[in-house]
Amino acid sequence: MKTKSFFSSNLHEIMDTEDTICALCTAPGGALAIIRISGPDALKAGQQVWHGRSVLGHGNARKMLLGKIVVPENPDAPGEPCLAVFMPGPKSYTGEDTVELHCHGGAVSPRRILSLLHSNGVRSAAPGEFTRRAFLNGKMDLTQAEAVADLISAKSDSAARLAERQLSGQIGSRIRDLRAELLPLLADSESRLDFSEEELDWMEPDRMIDILNSLADRLRKMLKSGENGMILREGVTAVIAGRPNAGKSSLLNALLGFNRAIVTEIPGTTRDTLEEFTALKGIPVRLTDTAGLREDSNDIVENMGISRSRDSMDSARFIFWVLDASDTQRATDSAAYLKENMPSGKMILAVWNKTDLPDSPQVLPELGVPSIRISALQGNGLENLQETFAEMVWQKGEDGGETDCEVSARHSGLLSEALSAVEQSIAEVSVESWELAALQLRRALFALGTVTGEDASPDILDEIFSRFCIGK
Repeated sequence: MKTKSFFSSNLHEIMDTEDTICALCTAPGGALAIIRISGPDALKAGQQVWHGRSVLGHGNARKMLLGKIVVPENPDAPGEPCLAVFMPGPKSYTGEDTVELHCHGGAVSPRRILSLLHSNGVRSAAPGEFTRRAFLNGKMDLTQAEAVADLISAKSDSAARLAERQLSGQIGSRIRDLRAELLPLLADSESRLDFSEEELDWMEPDRMIDILNSLADRLRKMLKSGENGMILREGVTAVIAGRPNAGKSSLLNALLGFNRAIVTEIPGTTRDTLEEFTALKGIPVRLTDTAGLREDSNDIVENMGISRSRDSMDSARFIFWVLDASDTQRATDSAAYLKENMPSGKMILAVWNKTDLPDSPQVLPELGVPSIRISALQGNGLENLQETFAEMVWQKGEDGGETDCEVSARHSGLLSEALSAVEQSIAEVSVESWELAALQLRRALFALGTVTGEDASPDILDEIFSRFCIGK
């Protein structure tokens, strides 16, 4: 059971949660549309715009009812067929009375129903307002609310699974466990200040230090998962680079599974960058194909493409450097060019392409970076390419890939603050400086409470929920 924080209580006053709100909850243009109404007058508003043989109300709560949308100027008109369901609070998504209208999709039908609701005093919901109300009403903590947005924006199955784990409350539960262990330590430290003359049963300082060290270790473990979380949520920017006619566009098409880029035997076919999203071994990837690199060209357009290629490489985290392995001379030239132009500070996977051709040498030059052999046209070696890419991205051996709790960038900043405070409290407890120890323990508790929303300020909540779409 989630408890509403101090700021949550104040936000009920700052934000007018007494309003009844409505919004389209499905993407515009689909075959079906769902309009959600939430607030104290949700049932009344639903009854004003929808009629059916069964009464929309508590007697039919959580039952899908068939009826029609009322035409105000002609109540006896046929009206649009529409399904309706009433979910009384607090057992609803927002914790308030909620009505959902399931109508035809497209542009006209949802707009007409929303207009009817507005005319009956229901206002349009702000971005993320349904989920914000769920948070304010104690239906979820702030980490779970953030997971709703993460699930909607997930670009891979791994990112979706991460959001699902966070939505189930894994991160919030761990944070609350940490807070539950810190609170007695804070109470002990403060009681030593308030009742210094009393002979109370205080905890031994060594025992307090053991507990704080254990808490610090758990915080460090959660922080280590932050890199994984960033990769799964935001993905990896990867560039396909190399000399002209090495097979870069063929590799792009092979990884995407469809022909996105034009492929010819003419060097310099690709003049501009091509960008697509995909997932490689569960990792979301923004994949960019680039114009072939060479020292200079008489073609001003190709030179512009080469310049953009270099800009893309500068901003990328990962580079698939494609080399021509069609014969010994091309392989030697390709290797020499890579060694002379290898970017610094990037993860680089050398991809020897065209290894299916008869003149491709069995032994290829050493490059000083991980390398694999493929044939983009035949599909040979692509599985190995993806596995090597994943190993390089995770860079953590047995700890790489998905874990059971990957924190976000916001969480990482606050957990770092909490860890710093816990480490400083250990130093204060070791010299029995109880006032300073209590100060650091309060600092740690506040940082952890901000993660789950128990101590989050209105500005933080505004920033988080502003990223949501309308209808969520």
